[in-house]
Amino acid sequence: MMKEQRKFPYKFFVVTFAWSWLIWLPLVLIGADTFPQGKSLLALSVPISILAAFGPAVGAFYCLRTLEGKDAIRQYLRGLLDFRFGWRAWIIPVFVLGGSAWLAWILPELWGEPRLEMLLPSGWVFLPYLLIMIFLGGGQEELGWRGYILDPLEEHLGAWWGNLVLGVVWAFWHLPLFFIPGTSQTFMPFAGFMLLTIGYSWFFAWVRQASGKRTLAGLVAHGWANAFIPLFPTVVMVEGAAQPRYWIWVSLTFLIGLVTMAIRSRETK
Repeated sequence: MMKEQRKFPYKFFVVTFAWSWLIWLPLVLIGADTFPQGKSLLALSVPISILAAFGPAVGAFYCLRTLEGKDAIRQYLRGLLDFRFGWRAWIIPVFVLGGSAWLAWILPELWGEPRLEMLLPSGWVFLPYLLIMIFLGGGQEELGWRGYILDPLEEHLGAWWGNLVLGVVWAFWHLPLFFIPGTSQTFMPFAGFMLLTIGYSWFFAWVRQASGKRTLAGLVAHGWANAFIPLFPTVVMVEGAAQPRYWIWVSLTFLIGLVTMAIRSRETK
């Protein structure tokens, strides 16, 4: 007999989007000048966005508690203490994500584009900034995306399609940020951003597989990805700019995702 598939936890997406979008909504309304009396909230946009970015974690914890019982969240969090990723999941994300960001940052200088200066105040702050990115600046999203919903998606759609769908959903989850003043997304073409999230989705799925499905490996890889953004900036913060570095970066990320998924498919045959 064929193994029966588990019921798909659709509520994860409902809770995730509701949590994040409702928290981001006041900032979106301010950006659209429909809530001018709340402009003082823009000074708090960073902590508000950090809170909103816990949406995938909240969705995961809600489903764990309601579908698997009281002890499921504690067991899940206990698994985060497992650092036995294996050398590939520790090392490869650093060189792949750092190398692609560096190439996208430096290549346009060959045809005369001016250099974009590093956005960090000093290279010495990179390590503490990396830790912030792992636990508060994007890495925490992995508690839900790869740490919880990826396995059900792959179970129902397969590895290629499951991660493609997750990459698209992930891009649309970020959509409010494209309408909040001061975010880098306001200068990014959304189509390119979707290439980025699909590429990341495939690559982070490979990292998860290589680490033995250890969720902390996803947080660390995601943290590296976000930490390299201000170190090797690729987005010109000017409205209407051509963004050559951005398009190189997202295209390289998409290609990296394709390659690593092909490697994963070959390894799991």
